[in-house]
Amino acid sequence: MDEAAERLAKYRAMRNFERTAEPAGGEAAPGNRFVVQRHRARRRHYDLRLELGGVLVSWAVPKGPTLDPKARRMAVHVEDHPLEYADFEGVIPHGEYGGGDVIVWDRGTWEAVDTDDAEQALADGNLHFDLFGDKLAGRFVLIHPKRDGDGKQWLLLHKQDDHASAGWDAEDHPKSVKSGLTNDEVAAAPAALWHGDRPAAEAEEPVFVGPTDEELATLDSLGARGSWSVGGRKLVLTNLDKVLIPGRDGEPPITKRELIRYYASIAPTMLPYLAGRPLNTQRFPGGIGKPGFWHKEVPDHAPEWLHRWHNEAAAADEVQQYLVPGAAADLAWLANFGSLELHAWTSRIPDVGRPTWTLFDIDPGPETSFEDVLVLARLHRTALAHLGLAGRPKVTGQRGIQVWVPVEPRYTFAETRAWAETVSKMIGKTVPELVSWAWHKDRRGGRARLDYTQNVHNKTLVAPYSVRPRPGAPVSVPLEWDELDDPDLTPERWTVRTVLDRVKTTGDPFAALLGVDQRLPKL
Repeated sequence: MDEAAERLAKYRAMRNFERTAEPAGGEAAPGNRFVVQRHRARRRHYDLRLELGGVLVSWAVPKGPTLDPKARRMAVHVEDHPLEYADFEGVIPHGEYGGGDVIVWDRGTWEAVDTDDAEQALADGNLHFDLFGDKLAGRFVLIHPKRDGDGKQWLLLHKQDDHASAGWDAEDHPKSVKSGLTNDEVAAAPAALWHGDRPAAEAEEPVFVGPTDEELATLDSLGARGSWSVGGRKLVLTNLDKVLIPGRDGEPPITKRELIRYYASIAPTMLPYLAGRPLNTQRFPGGIGKPGFWHKEVPDHAPEWLHRWHNEAAAADEVQQYLVPGAAADLAWLANFGSLELHAWTSRIPDVGRPTWTLFDIDPGPETSFEDVLVLARLHRTALAHLGLAGRPKVTGQRGIQVWVPVEPRYTFAETRAWAETVSKMIGKTVPELVSWAWHKDRRGGRARLDYTQNVHNKTLVAPYSVRPRPGAPVSVPLEWDELDDPDLTPERWTVRTVLDRVKTTGDPFAALLGVDQRLPKL
């Protein structure tokens, strides 16, 4: 047993990892991180954790750390925790040790001062250290009074320095530095679970939840505008009865209220394809009767709680802040903003140069029938089966079909594009009468194009379950391969009013592709 495992033995013995989402401890990159987690268990407290010797050395601080140099905080030394616990934010089930909600209240790095051996300083009961966090900064001291009999009672204090602040109270700063959420909001809708039986890099599993029946009833009862809370987030909604999309086949039109309701409700199914990915949107604030436009930059008036990503590689005239949806409230806000179409990048942050999807877009021409599109989609099914790759088709909600193939994030966009081009041209050779490779539509003779060029940085296809700006509000819906043989299949078959029932009864065909890391075979 290595030293870290030995030090974690008590921690592991106190927990049932089949019930708790806390990490059991695995492999985590070493460093000098610190974290303070606000933990509401039997009693509220703050857990101060310093990375040392391959674990997080930990103290429970009932009143929380402070920048007030006159305050003395009791700090109870508790069992060491695994390094990956530094990122844990969620709910520990009641009945388990420490049951309650946890947020990452502050985090950063730390340095021991006046010693080259922090372990020995702790053993001596007097550790001076500097914190470099979002909330906590400056010189701190952990002191173990000699009169303490069981060795657990320590004192935590802040020195008088440039970061000292009289009367500073942790309770005045309640939000997580990881998510921007409070404990109440995490308790209502935990964003992630930890699985102790998985490697640390795979331990965190996002949890996506939709609105409650009560929240939907509140949305339905609002007037033309008002405040609405979903998943602990408050939104100011406007023009709720404004018609955005006309109906079809005699149905009533789709209002902004209905669009918000749809995107909030589909969130648990849709978010796995958006989370961790910058988003491009097509907005129609005046409805689809007026031209839409692309929008990427998060506006200045957007609420602080929206999940964002700052593109540090962007030039001054390029998009700086992208929205990265992570909750139902994010999608509801987008709908209120008039964003009908959602297009997520095929790569994840922070490594946006490595796609996790390889895409095939069957783009029909004016003379292409839907039966022709189906023939081409079935040929993709045959090709992927021959290559031993998992993938699934998706109707676009307009005229075409796309095929999505998950890949290990090890390739550049140039590599996935070249590979997709080779496969597309192999397929096209079998039915040359249906396919044209001309770039311009007016030079294709009405034939379809097998478009592999979408495999490019910041070039996107419509996301699974996104609405399309057409009468009836059709939706781009993932399919099982055998659904290509359904005589009732049409590219606009499902709308915002019918797709939720489909998901409820048949599930999400793309779910089988989530977490699948495939290497592209050489051709």
